[in-house]
Amino acid sequence: MLKFYTINAIALVIFFGLLLTGFFGDVPVWLYILFVIIWIVITAIGSFQIKWNYHLESLNHNYKTSKNYISITFDDGPNSDYTPKVLSLLKKHNAKATFFIIGKNAEKHPDLVREIIADGHTIGNHSFSHANTFGFFSSEKIIADLKKSDCVLKEITGKEIKLFRPPFGVTNLNIKKALKKTGHHSIGWSKRSLDTTNLPEEKILKRIIPNLRKGDIVLLHDSSSKSVAVLEQLLLTLTPHELQSVSVDRLLEIEPYA
Repeated sequence: MLKFYTINAIALVIFFGLLLTGFFGDVPVWLYILFVIIWIVITAIGSFQIKWNYHLESLNHNYKTSKNYISITFDDGPNSDYTPKVLSLLKKHNAKATFFIIGKNAEKHPDLVREIIADGHTIGNHSFSHANTFGFFSSEKIIADLKKSDCVLKEITGKEIKLFRPPFGVTNLNIKKALKKTGHHSIGWSKRSLDTTNLPEEKILKRIIPNLRKGDIVLLHDSSSKSVAVLEQLLLTLTPHELQSVSVDRLLEIEPYA
């Protein structure tokens, strides 16, 4: 898989090669422009594709597991309308999941956070603000945001959070630097449902269920009725496929709390 430092090393070699060629001959300007465009496109895609591990190492699956485990994860909660429905379905199917919680939402609904824990699920940090500009934050601002969310969650649960999912799945060098300071594990996914888009339920399910296999991490959101409906259908397919949903820490064999 492509890595940021590898791509930049290759880019530097090509760039100086172009300069050297231009010194002895004629290199058209459009070739330089094309080179820059290609570099920007690769870096942009790598930043938005957490599965690439382009900027930093995220835990996106565990295909080496000997158990028939997958992990269903939920971002952006807790939500007073939909999180209770999600918890009810999980309990009905004896499934465990991981909830990546936005700090400001936890402040509004602390009882739901406690219920998630009481039901045997795991929680992680999904930033305090989930700002649209999170990917442009300085490392210092990211650290402050994560610590603020950690403090809220610790006050509610008494737990020191070690799991983090970047908002929108965006990664960059500032996030990498921040996580080195905070000590969080970056958790990604192998199955992205796109349940927050305008895709109908049937197409969302087709993104998840075909080729679902042990070790997969599924991304859902506890923020809409469509997501709840998708979850219900997903849970119904697990038993026939001899799969069991567990929390990501169990799947990945890591500690969720300090």
